[in-house]
Amino acid sequence: MFYHVLKYVLLGPLLRLLFRPRIEGLEHIPDDGAAIVAGNHLSFSDHFLMPAIIKRRITFLAKAEYFTGPGLKGRLTAAFFRSAGQIPVDRSGKEAGKAAIREGLGVLGKGELLGIYPEGTRSHDGRLYKGKVGVAAMALQARVPVVPCAMVGTFEIQPPGQVVPRIKRVTIRFGEPLDFSRYEGMENEKAALRAVTDEIMYAILDLSGQEYVDRYAAEVKAEQAKKFPRLRR
Repeated sequence: MFYHVLKYVLLGPLLRLLFRPRIEGLEHIPDDGAAIVAGNHLSFSDHFLMPAIIKRRITFLAKAEYFTGPGLKGRLTAAFFRSAGQIPVDRSGKEAGKAAIREGLGVLGKGELLGIYPEGTRSHDGRLYKGKVGVAAMALQARVPVVPCAMVGTFEIQPPGQVVPRIKRVTIRFGEPLDFSRYEGMENEKAALRAVTDEIMYAILDLSGQEYVDRYAAEVKAEQAKKFPRLRR
């Protein structure tokens, strides 16, 4: 109930009014049935802007830190994400990837839309980074299409570390659904998972026009944090 109140009464209309998002390719989101919407991740605002313009309910796999933050801010953030039906995923440890896949498959198994950011974290510099193969594993195991999505302009309105977003128009683009039925039965093959993931990332790249970096964003962030400790967020 809270999800629909938030989308249609509280947050959705406000976001449309403030950011006047240009929507392209919304017809590529299937009217029913399970599907994955895979997008780039430039800003905290992405969590709200994309769901606000998609007609169907979409569930995102959200990092567990959003549910465990300290103080009043942490409690409010956790309450918000839980009420909106988002799923916490622990990104640490060897079992983290498997847990995320299990949760995602549960959403898809109910015939719903699953939102995922294949980069695994927000881009710290506006570039598009190498995707993790979890999105491919879910697409192949659930046998569902993947709709690529590009958020354009959200890095400029709210880059990492900025609490209050700037009021500026953004663009949200959806590409044609990607069909991976040719990989049926290959969901446990590393080469197939990497090929599917790369195809998804290049579809996102084509929509976003970002510079692509063939490295994981988390690795680059960790390196920069060691070199410049004061810039660590």
